[in-house]
Amino acid sequence: MSRIGKKAITIPSGVDVKIADNDIVVKGPKGELALHVDDALTVRVEEGEILVERPDDSRSNRALHGLYRSLIANNVEGVSEGFKKELEIIGTGYRAAKSGNKLNLNLGFSHPIELEDPEGIEVEVPSNTQIIVKGIDKQKVGAYAAHIRSYRSPEPYKGKGIRYVDEYVRRKVGKTGK
Repeated sequence: MSRIGKKAITIPSGVDVKIADNDIVVKGPKGELALHVDDALTVRVEEGEILVERPDDSRSNRALHGLYRSLIANNVEGVSEGFKKELEIIGTGYRAAKSGNKLNLNLGFSHPIELEDPEGIEVEVPSNTQIIVKGIDKQKVGAYAAHIRSYRSPEPYKGKGIRYVDEYVRRKVGKTGK
């Protein structure tokens, strides 16, 4: 039995879960998320908990069991608490600014980079070297943070670039002269 799949998902107060034909709609104080679960699995709500069950132990059903349990748990956590990714900018002259719903990045290119916030994602810039990406959908938050990071990922010699706050960048030794 899947160790992740057999765990019950507790529904926090203020969160409403509706299941119809393997479509799960989760509503909470921060918003609403929907998910279609594979037809092989059954999902039911019992005593304030969501249970995901599989019909047999075939390889595909075992894989789907843990996957959909995690996706449902992420939706429940997202509508109740939300997700956030924190990025920091390291480098001389590298900075970020927010104007309206656009993020402006100066990363040493000949032009500034202007990114518009995707729907359902909120970006904050508390200082010119910090970026916080927030939202209720874990996948969208992570993807947008990775997109921002991809413009100038940290390089191993000086460590300059955009990195996650808890990220460790392995440093290399540069060239030595004769």
